[in-house]
Amino acid sequence: MWASQASTHLRTDMRHLRHPPGLAVPRVPHVPLADGHEALAARLALADAAQRSLDVQYFIWNKDMTGKVLLEHLLRAADRGVRVRLLLDDLGTAPSDAILLAIDSHPNIEVRMFNPVVLRSLRLLGILADLGRLNRRMHNKSFTADGHVAIVGGRNIGDEYFGAHEVMNYADLDVVVIGPVVKEVSNEFDLYWNNQSSIPMAALARQNTTPEQFAAKRAGLTEYHTTAERSVYADTVRDTEFARHLRSRNVSYFWGGATIVDDHPDKITTPAAKIETHLAPQLRDVVGKTKRELFLVSPYFVPGKQGVDLLASVHQRGVRVVVITNSLASTDGVMVHSKYQLYRKSLLEAGVELYEIKPTAGALHERRAGSFRGPGGSGSASLHAKTFAFDRRIGFIGSYNLDPRSSKLNTEMGVLFNCPALAKRLPETTERDLDRNAYHVELDGNRLTWVTREGDKHVRYNSEPHASLWNRIQAQVLSWLPIEGLL
Repeated sequence: MWASQASTHLRTDMRHLRHPPGLAVPRVPHVPLADGHEALAARLALADAAQRSLDVQYFIWNKDMTGKVLLEHLLRAADRGVRVRLLLDDLGTAPSDAILLAIDSHPNIEVRMFNPVVLRSLRLLGILADLGRLNRRMHNKSFTADGHVAIVGGRNIGDEYFGAHEVMNYADLDVVVIGPVVKEVSNEFDLYWNNQSSIPMAALARQNTTPEQFAAKRAGLTEYHTTAERSVYADTVRDTEFARHLRSRNVSYFWGGATIVDDHPDKITTPAAKIETHLAPQLRDVVGKTKRELFLVSPYFVPGKQGVDLLASVHQRGVRVVVITNSLASTDGVMVHSKYQLYRKSLLEAGVELYEIKPTAGALHERRAGSFRGPGGSGSASLHAKTFAFDRRIGFIGSYNLDPRSSKLNTEMGVLFNCPALAKRLPETTERDLDRNAYHVELDGNRLTWVTREGDKHVRYNSEPHASLWNRIQAQVLSWLPIEGLL
């Protein structure tokens, strides 16, 4: 079993931490998950510890190793009598309708698809025929067990989010929350689950799974899981610091107040200008109260003129403004970068400190919470964490990018926490090696330069460092197209 020993102690911790002793205010424990292996171990432990319910909501669920292993653990939980509700965005989901129908046929599992393509057999044609609606997606990510423990953050379900991909892995961040705030996560899930845009898989596919078909699909998942749990990667997951601490019942928690901020699911059916359903104004209120430092980590960053003006006004109040995003060499979204690059000079002129992460930025298994590093070896890394710190006192970890898509088109969610110990850890640990792990973008006269430390020397680049000629050409051509509102 990937996490069986850890799960028993997690269930004990769940009972113990429901009403923490000595706290007169409703503070809750937080456990940041910066390491991908620990993030997977936590989800497996929750699935194995659950006794009554598992509510699982994701934008992307891949049919790779981690995707299959997590599905198998959900099925095992359902076998124990746990009610499993799986809510997936239809465009981000890789398993076929046949697999999802088989899972849905389990008496204790229900699968619903958010804003689905109606034409299932000719999927691409169905997308093109209804592109206006289908361009708006559910980007939320949460994993909740028994209404007591939840994982919220930036990770989808796929090998590249858990340090398991052979070529490219994401530097990402989740947080485990326990206590009253989990009720808010559950309420958010119920709101989406019961929304008119969430369609039961059985109704969508309009076909049934026979017991023989279910048995065959289940046998395939079980066989794959048996093979995978003997892998070197599985050994690494079992031996993570988080898993060891669970087994010894010695998990370190950060205590502080927390609340969920989220978009209403009706956001995808209402005009973008109707912001009553939006998460962004909730974060903007916190920005307006920031007095000393605004520290923003966003892998996809397209501020637009309004965003530049907002950050400029924050800096003019005497607030230090730091933005960390992907470089052209590290991004998996050249199209997004093509528009971001148009605002770099304006951001620097406004006093923003701008950093772009390198494609090989250290070891992905770095366990210091809040540090964003790429994989060791010959692979590459891309920043995927979405997290903000306000005065090193209040923090945000979630799915929200600082771009038009997150602001106006997709639905998003995250945890906003008043926990100085954790909020200050993000900038402290990130800045510790930032001169080596990122390029500091500066203005030299009217020209952009990228400054970084390589070995014992400071190196200065006069063009996008380590980006291929093809990516540079792509970014330039795409920057001419009127597509910013879609990014």
